[in-house]
Amino acid sequence: MLLASAVVVWEWLNEHGRWRPYSPAVSHHIEAVVRAGPRAGGSVVLGQVDSRLAPYIIDLQSMNQFRQDTGTLRPVRRNYYDPSSAPGKGVVWEWENDNGSWTPYDMEVGITIQHAYEKQHPWIDLTSIGFSYIIDFNTMGQINRQTQRQRRVRRRLDLIYPMVTGTLPKAQSWPVSPGPATSPPTPPCSCPQCVLVMSVKAAVVNGSTGPLQPPVTRKNMAPPGVVKLPPPPGPGAKPLYSTDTIQGPMKTAPSQMIQRQASSMPSGTTTGSPASPPGPNSNTGRVALATLNRTNLQRLAIAQSRVLIASGVPTVPVKNLNGSSPVNPALAGITGILMSAAGLPVCLTRPPKLVLHPPPVSKSEIKSIPGVSNTSRKTTKKQAKKGKTPEEVLKKYLQKVRHPPDEDCTICMERLTAPSGYKGPQPTVKPDLVGKLSRCGHIYHIYCLVAMYNNGNKDGSLQCPTCKTIYGVKTGTQPPGKMEYHLIPHSLPGHPDCKTIRIIYSIPPGIQGPEHPNPGKSFSARGFPRHCYLPDSEKGRKVLKLLLVAWDRRLIFAIGTSSTTGESDTVIWNEVHHKTEFGSNLTGHGYPDANYLDNVLAELAAQGISEDSTAQEKD
Repeated sequence: MLLASAVVVWEWLNEHGRWRPYSPAVSHHIEAVVRAGPRAGGSVVLGQVDSRLAPYIIDLQSMNQFRQDTGTLRPVRRNYYDPSSAPGKGVVWEWENDNGSWTPYDMEVGITIQHAYEKQHPWIDLTSIGFSYIIDFNTMGQINRQTQRQRRVRRRLDLIYPMVTGTLPKAQSWPVSPGPATSPPTPPCSCPQCVLVMSVKAAVVNGSTGPLQPPVTRKNMAPPGVVKLPPPPGPGAKPLYSTDTIQGPMKTAPSQMIQRQASSMPSGTTTGSPASPPGPNSNTGRVALATLNRTNLQRLAIAQSRVLIASGVPTVPVKNLNGSSPVNPALAGITGILMSAAGLPVCLTRPPKLVLHPPPVSKSEIKSIPGVSNTSRKTTKKQAKKGKTPEEVLKKYLQKVRHPPDEDCTICMERLTAPSGYKGPQPTVKPDLVGKLSRCGHIYHIYCLVAMYNNGNKDGSLQCPTCKTIYGVKTGTQPPGKMEYHLIPHSLPGHPDCKTIRIIYSIPPGIQGPEHPNPGKSFSARGFPRHCYLPDSEKGRKVLKLLLVAWDRRLIFAIGTSSTTGESDTVIWNEVHHKTEFGSNLTGHGYPDANYLDNVLAELAAQGISEDSTAQEKD
């Protein structure tokens, strides 16, 4: 059967070897540049259509996506699918990730899910295409066959991916058949970025760093009416803009995903690789940046700097062009020029790496911490000793006020001279009684304070709602778990003269108790065991001792809604920050951080934990 049309989806290769689709809007943008031909410059600035992709540029000659701020290159491809499949109908299937946002499935997976959905199957097993998941259409959930973990999925409508119908546009090489040799190609616009991209490409074509020359006309272009099908890029594959041609219409692939393989080209196909050495009668082809040696790459970067300087675009030196960085020197240079064209300072070095954990440590190297007993603590659901009634608890902290001032009670916002405005369950005290907290002196309706206490943890403590002064011993609602702590023979960044205290928190999932937000409902515990680090200094050991008090009082964790993932009924940190990166500080939860120990001491003090607390715990 002859296929008169196909859907074009542009995709990029991620670090796991999976081809990930660009959105329909981005694919339309790339396809528009492809169809515009050489006047568009052969490069696609993705930030023009999606601000989140501002750092990325696609080079259509080498079929690579280039990230300007890191120099990372990833292959891209132009893939074809059946118009009756999901991309041809604007259907996108997505799964919910851990931070609460939605991620589209690979195109092949999305097409498979949509096909089962249209057949009105109750579920689809993705094992046949290499994924250990089941999609349940009744619950709109994804179930991991191995772990039984479930995620939400959704089906939404978006733009239809670009369609090619009948005879496809010619897949042209770059540059292609310009006008008279005396007139250089006109850049698509006069912005510094486009000027740069055009000048880089022209310099690569000419193979020199001298003045820019007009491109040479190609003589082996396909005749009119010939359809060019780009082979999918891969090891040894030609770029999209090769001169492979076939006569006649497209043929149908056996599956919904209609990939054009180079091996399927009919005999008589003529080829001309832009990267192959030119013969005596051939024309100069464009050379991919990756094929140039280090010297030529540096010369190219310097040449582009000169081009921009001559055109009035500000530039700054780019460091690390001669170093051992994996970032290709020319790419680093081009990145620096692009950033400087926008007026940004540039200093490219090796991209930092996230270092969450220390090097492996043997059991014999793990030591106990001097001055700290044991190496682990466990917590249970046991609460601190409670008073007999809320009124008896508050009586210890309050002084009655016979003549209250004419001001508002900051709990109910009624005047202190009037009865309490609280409308909840009725405490046993009179609504017009007023009391003053003994240490901080703030005044409230006693009726309001009793109601506030009843709505809290009811652990025998009280916290002033105005100044946060704590009366009694504050405890939390941390679920049962284990806290381990020991010394490891490695130093943290910023603390080279001491070893490291490693803390390991382990909390399993379970059922919420009466003190939790949803008693009787299950709660999750993501990311455990959690590893945290302190320097083994005098102040670091002080922080550890106070963290042990906070652990015993169930104040390190709580059950609530995660601020990072949006998941509810899960274990979350409880306002005492920890450092979870060992050798870096990319997320802000690592070292060096000169103020961290002082900050965490202040956070612990806000929970009512100070050096005096350690003595109280011993008593």
